[in-house]
Amino acid sequence: MASLPRKLELFYDVLSPYSWLGFEVLCRYQHIWNIDLHLCPSLIGGIMKNSGSLTAMRFLTAVKQENPEMLERVSRELWMRVWSRDEDITEPQSILAAAEKAGLSKEQAKSLLEKCSTDKVKSSLRETTEAACNYGAFGLPITVVHVDNKSHMLFGSDRMELLAHLLGEQWQGPVPSPVKGKL
Repeated sequence: MASLPRKLELFYDVLSPYSWLGFEVLCRYQHIWNIDLHLCPSLIGGIMKNSGSLTAMRFLTAVKQENPEMLERVSRELWMRVWSRDEDITEPQSILAAAEKAGLSKEQAKSLLEKCSTDKVKSSLRETTEAACNYGAFGLPITVVHVDNKSHMLFGSDRMELLAHLLGEQWQGPVPSPVKGKL
């Protein structure tokens, strides 16, 4: 009988290229390592007190609340805009363009953008950021793995070998065999 997936939380901000590295690796490994990956958009500014990603992270929080199946794609597209194409992610039209490119309709994207100013979205992002701080975050990304009734916080995207060890799994590099050639 297969074991149940182990819970793993990834706290990230699309303003952090290191968060992007950790995000991509963990998305690739989630089925290989049998982990239940919880994506947790967090505000690095709430942790480091200086950031330009507030609207983008509120938008991702709204995506998580309303269209959680799109969170991975929209997060990736925001990273592509800011870190691969040197495009803006702070202006509403930039966020809408990223959302549409990720597969959301114009109507869905506009609705989600409107929700960015609601108390529900604001408090959810604040709670997620506080949760990261409570785990001991001093930057992003942090990965929190829950095994054997214990939580282990790992800072940075360069801790995948240690994560594999904690999970009792094998590290196969950033592009594991079953997904080579696919992004």
